Amino acid sequence: MSRAPLVQVSGLTKVYGGRGGLLSRPTPQVRAVDGVSLEIRRGETVGLVGESGSGKSTTGRILLQLEPPTSGDIRYEGQELTGLSKKALRPYRRKMQVIFQDPYSALNPRMKVGAFVAEPLVVHGLAGNAASRREKVAALFRQVGLSPDFVDRYPHEFSGGQRQRINIARAISLGPDFIVADEPITALDVSIQAQIVNLFKDLQEELGITYLFIAHDLSMVRFLCHRVAVMLRGRIVELAPTQALFENARHPYTRALLSAIPIPDPDVEHGRRHLLFDPTREPDAPDAALAEVEPGHFVLC
Repeated sequence: MSRAPLVQVSGLTKVYGGRGGLLSRPTPQVRAVDGVSLEIRRGETVGLVGESGSGKSTTGRILLQLEPPTSGDIRYEGQELTGLSKKALRPYRRKMQVIFQDPYSALNPRMKVGAFVAEPLVVHGLAGNAASRREKVAALFRQVGLSPDFVDRYPHEFSGGQRQRINIARAISLGPDFIVADEPITALDVSIQAQIVNLFKDLQEELGITYLFIAHDLSMVRFLCHRVAVMLRGRIVELAPTQALFENARHPYTRALLSAIPIPDPDVEHGRRHLLFDPTREPDAPDAALAEVEPGHFVLC
């Protein structure tokens, strides 16, 4: 894994509301993302965790330029992306892809899955003729553990895990360097989740892909991710190598999240102390910054 950053985010903020129209009153402002700064190194997986509404998915969408930030800078391989035109962003669309939470709604129910996977190749002029396109799609199906015989089927003919493999095949079709995986296993059966996480790991080893892995399941994050960023109310409150975070969490919110991870042994689980965190008691310090408490381990203070 290279130490050089692939993605650099500085002071990222996203504010919704606050403006009224000609005949409407202003709505209350919501700071969905509040001053996030983060580097993602080439070839690593960074986990982004936190409760619903903490700003995780919004951060991922802004990194991919699916929506603009209110303020802040996003650099990809050193190139500033914010403010670029659609035409200037086009080369970066090939390099950055997304995998969404719901594997069914991400698919077009009227489109055969082979055509769905081939669509990015067609859009970017990489499809070639029909025979070449079909062979490329067959190779992608094999790469994600699906039979090439499935290419002429429709989404309703597949299980949830198979649908997510189809979405992954589409995401890797253009050979991206960076993928935002936005809770890609949450909608899947527990028995299938580990298979999909293993697929992410295998593809990273094979293709060198860099991931931002947004998730609720901390046990999967611990298995897959090299570093973990914990978000609360739009801010990163702790960032550390995975082992350091799980063994020596510093922020009380992180400790509360970790204490909620279930343990399979009922006797041990029964005797555990689950920590509670009240976000209303957390001081609202707009100028707070991440302090490095140990090498590579940062905590909001």
